[in-house]
Amino acid sequence: MISTSNVTLRVGKKALFEDVNIKFTEGNCYGLIGANGAGKSTFLKILSGQLEPTSGEVVITPGERLSFLQQDHFKYDEFPVLDTVIMGNARLYEIMKEKEVLYAKEDFTDEDGIRASELEAEFATMNGWEAESDAASLLNGLGIETEMHYRLMKDLNGPEKVKVLLAQALFGNPDILLLDEPTNHLDLDAIAWLEEFLIGFENTVIVVSHDRYFLNKVCTQIADIDYGKIKLYAGNYDFWYESSQLLIRQMKEANKKKEEKIKELQEFISRFSANASKSKQATSRKRALEKIQLDDIQPSSRKYPYIDFRPNREIGNEVLTVDGLSKTIDGEKVLDNISFTLNREDKVAFVGGNEQAKNTLFQILMGEMEPDEGTYKWGVTTTQAYFPLDYGDEFDNDYTIVEWLTQYSEEKDATYVRGFLGRMLFSGDDGVKRVKVLSGGEKVRCLLSKMMISGSNVLLLNEPTNHLDMESITALNNGMIKFPGVILFSCRDHQIVQTTANRIMEIVPGGKLIDKITTYDEYLESDEMARKRQTYTVMSDEDN
Repeated sequence: MISTSNVTLRVGKKALFEDVNIKFTEGNCYGLIGANGAGKSTFLKILSGQLEPTSGEVVITPGERLSFLQQDHFKYDEFPVLDTVIMGNARLYEIMKEKEVLYAKEDFTDEDGIRASELEAEFATMNGWEAESDAASLLNGLGIETEMHYRLMKDLNGPEKVKVLLAQALFGNPDILLLDEPTNHLDLDAIAWLEEFLIGFENTVIVVSHDRYFLNKVCTQIADIDYGKIKLYAGNYDFWYESSQLLIRQMKEANKKKEEKIKELQEFISRFSANASKSKQATSRKRALEKIQLDDIQPSSRKYPYIDFRPNREIGNEVLTVDGLSKTIDGEKVLDNISFTLNREDKVAFVGGNEQAKNTLFQILMGEMEPDEGTYKWGVTTTQAYFPLDYGDEFDNDYTIVEWLTQYSEEKDATYVRGFLGRMLFSGDDGVKRVKVLSGGEKVRCLLSKMMISGSNVLLLNEPTNHLDMESITALNNGMIKFPGVILFSCRDHQIVQTTANRIMEIVPGGKLIDKITTYDEYLESDEMARKRQTYTVMSDEDN
């Protein structure tokens, strides 16, 4: 169990947390939620001991081991992958290394033998003999193949490092597990594996995530941070949302009834206070009036942008024809004879772990890359708005936000442009901020403003939820659902894929295309996916 006692954290004069008292118990998975800047990651750092509170303390049950997801992706670059995972249990790794040093000694003494015996006993108690196989199992589950287990961390790419660090946090059955955005940079298969792992995990989990589906799947309770306080709700994210909204509605309705009663009493008092025969009744009503207290309904710190993609013209029947696209990059066949035709009502989700293939296809369709073979043709009525995976160059200039967006608008009026920025929560002096100093989330909101102002009838979105908070993801989800045009998108947010897509495409290793007119959940249960998963499982078992 882990709890806080009167934890307060001040940053300058601002109190990020004020006298927080909360208890996280065994057997529960807590989703820690709140608006951007509410302090979710900061609170996890306080719990893990990485950050000292201004006052108060964190209490952990004696003897319990706490593990957290490391955020420094370069910390273990000189270590093998398997060792990095085992380091998740620092004491076990320390024993392993001390044993290696002892047994490598040429002048092995009696004292060394006694020490080795002590280490072996502790090693056995900690299930040390299963450490390598347990670490390998976690890595395989997250999609890190056995051949990569003995490479150095520096030889892995970014998403692969994230998976290894996640395996490190999960390793050794920690009593308390803290996970800050564990689904970031994970493919949907790895996320599904993590969901099942956490569902079966019997100790305490506290997780920060912007993935609503993930929180719904794994959480038994929600810890909501708002205005420096943390309130617990039983149930998953959807239950929290419905409960919190219901509570606000009930308080508003109660206040409305109280206000009506107050008005009624005030009218009686005003009318009869000077009337001798009614004075007692007026006095009685004054007492009743003094007892009525309106509920203090504090507005949430959450702010939802308004995302509304409105095409300037209706799309025709001919949208996109792709015929025999192939592309080889660095000797690897990324796309192999890809062909498909889009219809005017298609909302296509590109899924699966082949990130390079998805990105390559998007770049070809937007003219950023030439295919080795094959052709593609957009319909004459189509106009495309594009959210690229890498958008760094877009903001490598000295434009203000208003100047940056104006260049993409047919209407150059500043008030018109500011209206689109206002929808995305840029207001007042925000318009004169330089785009090169914007945060990741602000840049994403700028790009979505650009897509809205374009009036395009085809949207291409390559991982648009990166850097977005929960409120912005919800707004984007709603905007995609309402959009009357065609969408091609890649997204790690399960709920967006499930609620938006009516067609699923997956480019499997080797560059071939699976194309199904179905929802995402139905696709996951399809025969193709079942066979593919079975093949992957057999390969993993053989590797072990």
